[in-house]
Amino acid sequence: MTQNELIYWYGISATAYVVTCWMFAVIRWFHTCCAPKESCSSLWPDRKLQVAFFCMATVLVPYIYNPASETAWNLWKSYFPGTYYFYSGALLFCFFGSVRQWNRWRTDTWIAGMLTIIIMAPLVIDAWLPGGLMKPSSIRIWNIVVAVVSVGMMGYCGLAMWQVGHWMREVQDDYFSNPDDYPYDYARRVWLMPVILTPLLWTGYILDSPKVMAVLNLLLAIFNVVLLIIAMPPWRRTVFALDVKSADQDEEAEDSWHDEQAEERARKIGGEIEAFVREGRGYLDPHLKIDHVVEHCSYSRTYVSHVFKTRFGGFSRYVNRLRLEHYDRYLQQHPGVTKDTAAQESGFSSYTAYYKVKDRLRE
Repeated sequence: MTQNELIYWYGISATAYVVTCWMFAVIRWFHTCCAPKESCSSLWPDRKLQVAFFCMATVLVPYIYNPASETAWNLWKSYFPGTYYFYSGALLFCFFGSVRQWNRWRTDTWIAGMLTIIIMAPLVIDAWLPGGLMKPSSIRIWNIVVAVVSVGMMGYCGLAMWQVGHWMREVQDDYFSNPDDYPYDYARRVWLMPVILTPLLWTGYILDSPKVMAVLNLLLAIFNVVLLIIAMPPWRRTVFALDVKSADQDEEAEDSWHDEQAEERARKIGGEIEAFVREGRGYLDPHLKIDHVVEHCSYSRTYVSHVFKTRFGGFSRYVNRLRLEHYDRYLQQHPGVTKDTAAQESGFSSYTAYYKVKDRLRE
């Protein structure tokens, strides 16, 4: 294959990547399916960020037009390690932290974003201006800067992955009562993607090889399509999980539940649970968590969790069963209200959440 033919295929592979980025941005922006448009911000808290990040691939257009340009190639190979870790970390914090601690990480995300802009702006300007501005010696120095900052961004992204993993463990421990509070299945599918992407992001940069990068471009284009398929149906994400505890907790709890004193303790905890959740209507809080119940009981979370599991079928099952009963009563007492209003008045975050819970408990 001649050099001109290779350059042609470099441009084709780059086009495939950029076009899938544009496709992702357009579909993600307009695709709301059956969900009401006014709920976009709650269903997709990362929607605007995702669209903005994928539209940023537009800065790579100079390489599509002229893959033989040194300045365009320098921008292209630097773009992936220089931006993807920031993109991934910000999206993980935004989407999965939307009901948790997103504000806690907002400052860190702004700092990471500014660093990303600082290292990429000179390369973008250099590639877009005819003839470029940076000298070869300056480019070599700047490549080192890009590599150093990118490694730092890996730390930021790793922090986001650790936090999402921590939230996932809370869900596994029956921490949440509302299926909209944490999209566990979705998190399980995407939280390790930055690790999977790392070879694709760094190989072309380290080897400084357009041939290798052409193959990676096609793989990244496929990744964009797969991610879009995963991200599109958010209301199907299930947050119910098995009530998983550590082996030590299980053994400790099981050993202490067989004598009369333990039975009396279980009755007392059960009464405290019902007093707060049922009689005190704690189930009407759409973001009720098991820790909120523990605060109103006389025993630790381990014992409260065990009582929920053995006497009530689990925390989320018990709370949502009460919500379903309240929903039916509310509709009978208020025949003129909408289903969405009845769901929200019954402790669900939306009618979609009500429907998911009802379908799950029916199964």
